Amino acid sequence: MSLTQFRVDDGPHVMDGLRLLAQDGNDGVEAFIGRKVMDVWADSIEHRGGRQSLFRDQYNALGRLNLPALQRIVSAKYQRGAVFNRQHPFVEVLFSDIADSGEALDLSQLVRETLPPAFHRMA
Repeated sequence: MSLTQFRVDDGPHVMDGLRLLAQDGNDGVEAFIGRKVMDVWADSIEHRGGRQSLFRDQYNALGRLNLPALQRIVSAKYQRGAVFNRQHPFVEVLFSDIADSGEALDLSQLVRETLPPAFHRMA
């Protein structure tokens, strides 16, 4: 069965990353992509060299912009079942899942705010 009503959870939560919600028939499915995974994915496309972590508004906006790609990634992992998802129906998306999918992240609307000098890492 395919996942329906796939959406970004913009509500308050304590998870440090992109939280996605979907339905499998009458059953709710929760998927999660950690902030660090989103950072690595964005960094792999931007090739900026200096790491600047995404903030919640940024990764939620990226999630909404890339919802079809994220739905394909989450659905593929979800369909593999409990054997591959220890917390089934919860799906944790790893960078390896993203890389294996071949999906591209659209960063066209990502706005990075300039950090004050005190926040830049010293090499």
